[in-house]
Amino acid sequence: MEEEEKQQQEHEQGGACESNSNPIHVLAVDDCFFDRKIVGKILEKASFKVTSVESGKKALEVLGLNQDKVEKSTYNDQKINIILTDYCMPEMNGYDLLMAVKENSNVKSIPVVIISSEYDPQRISRCLASGAEAFLRKPLQQKDLQKLRSYVRHSAPVPKTGTKRKVTLDLIPETGTAETRPRIAGVAVA
Repeated sequence: MEEEEKQQQEHEQGGACESNSNPIHVLAVDDCFFDRKIVGKILEKASFKVTSVESGKKALEVLGLNQDKVEKSTYNDQKINIILTDYCMPEMNGYDLLMAVKENSNVKSIPVVIISSEYDPQRISRCLASGAEAFLRKPLQQKDLQKLRSYVRHSAPVPKTGTKRKVTLDLIPETGTAETRPRIAGVAVA
């Protein structure tokens, strides 16, 4: 009975437990010790598992991406579900980390969220166009925690509104005659 009450309490507090009772594991990357501690505490309070590192290079080590050499065991042991990285860091900024992750087939499916205290529309557009799930403003807010959870649950990228997707050929009739089919918003037959 106590276990059920504990699970209910976690659910009510917005706990990050998935259906298999594993918390969402966040790799938090920030060169500022103070910011790392604050983000870590906020995430842990909301039942996230957190691994914090001080640089993009350390993040690559955790992911097993040491200078183009992949050590699968490191990444598999960690099972990182999402990367939350500061944009402004020395040596390797958040954009560079994003690109390193998205260019590696072993980890490119891990969602990357960029966080920054600076609002630079060009920087934001560049990160989002390169595969970042979101660009959040510092400090991390409670409302951002639900967004982080939703990015992890999407196993495949969700098409943006107004984009065209191709429909497989087996949905197109073989006869040369026109056929009326129900329309699906955002889907185009190519």
